[in-house]
Amino acid sequence: MSELVRKAEEAAGQAYAPYSGYRVGAVVRMSDGREFAGVNVENAAYPLTQCAEKTAIGAAASAGYRPGDIVEVGISASPCGGCRQWLAEMQVGRVLFRNGGRVVEMTPDELLPEQFRAVELGS
Repeated sequence: MSELVRKAEEAAGQAYAPYSGYRVGAVVRMSDGREFAGVNVENAAYPLTQCAEKTAIGAAASAGYRPGDIVEVGISASPCGGCRQWLAEMQVGRVLFRNGGRVVEMTPDELLPEQFRAVELGS
């Protein structure tokens, strides 16, 4: 099993999931080797819930990292559609996740073909 997926599964134990009971963890590894963990954080107003990938990426961004700095991500479950967009926008190198008892490795382009890309103003 991938070391990052194992770390993500450990992090999932810290998730705040009182409504669904579905705990997810994610760990992002930066180009300099630093790692940030994140977990899903549910809210009674369910659309306000944060996914594990978003909390890990947010921690990295808060530390000054930007798109292209994340080499790989390990996730304890398959990423949702919204998180696939986040992974693509942050230009993650590879994504490792647990799906159906196996560990899958994909690129953001494989996870989200024909993804939305912001267009520069004036182009």
